[in-house]
Amino acid sequence: MATTVTAELTPKADTTPAVAKVPAKEKSGAQWVSRFPGSASLNDLESTFKEKAEKFISAIKAAGGSVSIAATYRPRERAYLMHYASKIARGEITADKVPAMDGVNIDWVHDTDDASKAAASAMAKGYTIVYPPALISRHTERAAVDMTITGIVGKKIKNASGEDVEIKKLSDLNAVGATYGVNKLVSDPPHWSDNGR
Repeated sequence: MATTVTAELTPKADTTPAVAKVPAKEKSGAQWVSRFPGSASLNDLESTFKEKAEKFISAIKAAGGSVSIAATYRPRERAYLMHYASKIARGEITADKVPAMDGVNIDWVHDTDDASKAAASAMAKGYTIVYPPALISRHTERAAVDMTITGIVGKKIKNASGEDVEIKKLSDLNAVGATYGVNKLVSDPPHWSDNGR
């Protein structure tokens, strides 16, 4: 009598292609403002410009002026969010035309154009945007500082050569800053940088 042999089939490897899980994008809105925080510390500047800014600010304070720093380093992700929130809010670009950025899982497009614009406007307001932010700027390169200078008009300040300069109006400070390597962007009142841009 013949013996029946039952062969056990070896399970085949799963040939289903792996599908990477892509996290769902989060709609734009004011909640994004707290993400990718920037800095208002001189310590986060590139070392050469940090030294120049510190000397200039010290000279302002020694002359009796006051300095309030609003921003120094801005991560590129934050610059991207600020740049496009501002552009959408001002109607310069529609939400569906905004390019994606790696690491920023934002969905700029809402149910209607008005809703997309409202969400971007809420972001721009949260960032306290006054002047349209650049996508790549001296802030993202750690070479700029936004600061408000008060109490210096009518006083004398020493430039980098040690010479006294009388500040009759705030714009007189621009030439003094340049001697330290801290250059004024005239079109943006609080902005100073290594190259004036």
